[in-house]
Amino acid sequence: MIKAIITDIEGTTSSLSFVKDVLFPYAYAQLPEFVRQHQHTAPVAELLHAVALEAKLPFAVDSLIKQLLTWSEEDQKVTALKALQGLIWEIGYQRGDFTGHIYQDAAEQLRAWHAQGLKLYVYSSGSVHAQKLLFAHTAYGDLTPLFTDYFDTQIGPKQAPESYQKITDSIGIPAEHCMFLSDIKEELDAAKQIGFNTICLCRDQLPKTLTNHQRAKNFAECQLTF
Repeated sequence: MIKAIITDIEGTTSSLSFVKDVLFPYAYAQLPEFVRQHQHTAPVAELLHAVALEAKLPFAVDSLIKQLLTWSEEDQKVTALKALQGLIWEIGYQRGDFTGHIYQDAAEQLRAWHAQGLKLYVYSSGSVHAQKLLFAHTAYGDLTPLFTDYFDTQIGPKQAPESYQKITDSIGIPAEHCMFLSDIKEELDAAKQIGFNTICLCRDQLPKTLTNHQRAKNFAECQLTF
């Protein structure tokens, strides 16, 4: 019996193009000025120190900005970068520069699952702060009350089985009672290894190589598995 659903964001609840074509370019353009303006404030100063440590660089703001932009261009899943992006996106949401994209079927089904008493969680490479901002500013209202908790790469890489074990330990629900939704085969494989139920939620074209995972084209199809 499924008691908890853990969902990815990019390509699952939300359009890849929103993240790739709206959020990432916005953060990239705003990052240099944001860092220079906030370098002496918390948590930015702490994050910059983390960048210096990760990149083995001296604490020089221009060098750190250059490294952050390089990581951005390479789409590196560096925790400090993701946290800084979240702080920048917060400003964008507050200004109304964009609204968090959520598919209508995702919003409707998440509400239905919540009403049924299922525990809902998010696990994304974006920072927890960024996750909450996205779900708080959608065309369907503030969806954050639907979720019990959020997880990012601080708990571990999304393609590592240990990360999913840590999630089950954190939420106190055994893996066999958990369902993980994602569009990435390697993430689904990692979750499956420790006993998760899994659904490949791919909206455009379902991969032919996911024989170990259930498949769905949208959230409405996912309810057939419960």
